[in-house]
Amino acid sequence: MGTRRRPPAGGWPDAVETVPLRDTAADAPKGARAGERVVEPEDPPAVRVWITYGREQREAELDGWAIGWTSRQVRVRYLDAAGRQGWAWVWASAVTRR
Repeated sequence: MGTRRRPPAGGWPDAVETVPLRDTAADAPKGARAGERVVEPEDPPAVRVWITYGREQREAELDGWAIGWTSRQVRVRYLDAAGRQGWAWVWASAVTRR
């Protein structure tokens, strides 16, 4: 088994650690965005985002960037409390512009 992974949408961060799998954010249901057109901006807007993460399903409001969206969901790149970078699809109502 190799350790190579594909880069996530928005690319790999520069010198920023990524969130470990055990602490990744829960994604909104993929079926809710199936067949939807995804808008991917050249300059992602800064946002505040509510995520649910980890095995204990903790919640946090974090800084991030909207790197893609549909009519109902937003793909965010966020920084957790430890300064690690992660990616998740969340419901649009969980995101506000900074």
